[in-house]
Amino acid sequence: MVTRKPWTHEQLLVAFRLYCSTPFGKLHRGNPDIIQLARLMGRTPSAVGMKACNFASLDPTQHARKIKGLGNVSRDDRLLWEAFQDNAETIAAEAQEAYVRLTGKELAPTKPEIADEGELTLPAGPTETKRLVRTRRVQGFFREAVLVSYECRCALSGIAIPDLLNASHIIPWQKDVKRRADPCNGIALNTLYDRAFDRGLITFDESFRLVLSNRLKTQKIDHKNRPLFEQSFHQMEGTALRLPKRFEPDPKALAYHRENIFH
Repeated sequence: MVTRKPWTHEQLLVAFRLYCSTPFGKLHRGNPDIIQLARLMGRTPSAVGMKACNFASLDPTQHARKIKGLGNVSRDDRLLWEAFQDNAETIAAEAQEAYVRLTGKELAPTKPEIADEGELTLPAGPTETKRLVRTRRVQGFFREAVLVSYECRCALSGIAIPDLLNASHIIPWQKDVKRRADPCNGIALNTLYDRAFDRGLITFDESFRLVLSNRLKTQKIDHKNRPLFEQSFHQMEGTALRLPKRFEPDPKALAYHRENIFH
């Protein structure tokens, strides 16, 4: 009789990170990243790929699309998913740390998308350095999860150039610690729409359609730049967001944005 090797909590964290940061089409045993993780875990690539796919069974977005995981979800899988729903920041930080410990590779720093909010400052000592590392890891987790969910395309313009995309927080980073890494609190937007969304110049209604602020509508634009302004904003008003493959934007978070950020 074959005895199954139990999954450790650290391995589950790495598998969960894999689900969040990998397109569905690459969650298979032939993916080099999965092969490497499997080797380090002492498991088969198929087992690692299947464990990551099992989290799809717990994702409400997949239920709505009638996409099911392998149906082999364990109690520990479910507990980890529920812990992420309760405090995404903590689980994201733990998942990134588990990945670093397993692979021995520090994660590449991400773009400082939260720099305006005063979180990425130069460290002044060991405690500050540790805090900065955690911040970068959490931000990296969030960016990967959001951009992968939207297939690395702006949800409004459809532009697919990663260097021009940001993972925009709906509820701002500094307003809710627990939701800092929650992909349902994010939308993939190009840098123009990201800044407009962050500054409350645009928002989205209950049907995920673009709404322009009166401040933006009445903005005086010189004749030379008016065509670009009209094309980017006025002609886009009412355009529906292109919804992601997983982690759809939370309607409650968007309601918060309309009520507290939007002008």
